[in-house]
Amino acid sequence: MEPTAIDLDATATTADDVVRLVAQQGIEYLFAQFVDMHGKPSAKLVPASHIEDLLEDGAGFAGFAAGDIGQRPNDPDLIAIPDPATYTPLPWRPGIARLACDVTVEGEPWPYCPRTILRNQIARAAELGYELKLGAELEYFLLRRTEDGRLVVADPLDTQGQPCYDMRALTRSLDFVTEVAGNLDALGWDNYATDHEDANGQFEQNFDYADALTTCDRAIFFRYMVESLAQQRGLIATFMPKPFAHLTGNGCHFHVSLWKDGENLFGDNGDTRGLGLSPAAYNFIGGLKEHACAYIALTAPSVNSYKRLVVGSQSGSAWAPIYISYGANNRTQMLRVPAPGRIEDRTVDGSCNPYLGATAMIAAGFDGIERGLEPGEPTSELNLHELPAMRREELGIGVLPENLLDATRALAEDDVLRRALGACAREDYVDYYVGVKQAEWAEAQNQITAWELERYLQLF
Repeated sequence: MEPTAIDLDATATTADDVVRLVAQQGIEYLFAQFVDMHGKPSAKLVPASHIEDLLEDGAGFAGFAAGDIGQRPNDPDLIAIPDPATYTPLPWRPGIARLACDVTVEGEPWPYCPRTILRNQIARAAELGYELKLGAELEYFLLRRTEDGRLVVADPLDTQGQPCYDMRALTRSLDFVTEVAGNLDALGWDNYATDHEDANGQFEQNFDYADALTTCDRAIFFRYMVESLAQQRGLIATFMPKPFAHLTGNGCHFHVSLWKDGENLFGDNGDTRGLGLSPAAYNFIGGLKEHACAYIALTAPSVNSYKRLVVGSQSGSAWAPIYISYGANNRTQMLRVPAPGRIEDRTVDGSCNPYLGATAMIAAGFDGIERGLEPGEPTSELNLHELPAMRREELGIGVLPENLLDATRALAEDDVLRRALGACAREDYVDYYVGVKQAEWAEAQNQITAWELERYLQLF
């Protein structure tokens, strides 16, 4: 289906703008959408005839039923209040639009709402005159189920041992990826590249960076859009970090830069280290390194995440960080500097709730700036995946947590992230988050896997 043409100048900033655009664009229904801790989108579909009620009063939800968002069965309803600036017509479904919402309870912002948590952190930065700009690179697999229920790559010819950038595999999926790309352009997000990624059946489709909140809103919508378009074709699109043991996993690398009065504060052409970074950028990196073991619980937030963060040769390379490091254009680093004035964090994966991940990165980086934390010297020339352990220790290169349990334990002890994620009526958000995630870890540990049965059933 051809994407619906959208007037790119017709963006909304106020409720009145939304009412006008709904009428002009023939919108019949609107999703009032919010996310829980895991980034799962929940929504009500509201007729356009009730748009003014929605914008003024919001949409009500039984919060305990909507997922992990801090509600008990006896709590008052969540009220999702739309942000007019997020008005997004669905290019592939004429007559339908989306509004991202902030969650309130009894008229007050709900401190368990991930979007609210990020907005609070952005407000703290704005008090100092700073704006964080963010780009997100979301990778996904395009899959199908066989008659016996197995998950396989959608394209049966996509079997090369090293398929990254393969033109023929990309060509076979042109109908799907160009539909996604056309929708991105129709939305005015500027799709500037589409490529077949390192694993069979894996793709990445990039759109332009924006302020942190806008990019996170777009990341949630992008995942929803790609999954919806795949389902229309009887396929499955997944952003799961590691759906196949033998293939490279799905990253969602964040590219960050800090701005003030229209100037990128991270750029410095006179950088003696040669990375084109300013002292503030190096301090920001120092903060990211200082808090890496804790904030990775938010940027790599699932049990499955840590199966991506390994050294090994899957379809080409792991392409994922294992060590707490930074350097120039070197993809074995945790923090890569692909261009002057910009830092790429490679811990972030496809299961990340972007609002929480961005909050953690802002807080960690700002702590580095406020405390003047030095990151040490870059290790730009080193292949960290092959560096002997003794040499890493000599260079003072730390190791990221190997599993979600260790990451959450570090998060629980990190006062900077605790403050950034905020206090709720019953507990700090960190304690709520850690409790949910440690229960997830325990549930996974209680499973008996096929690998265990194969290895141990008759070993002894």
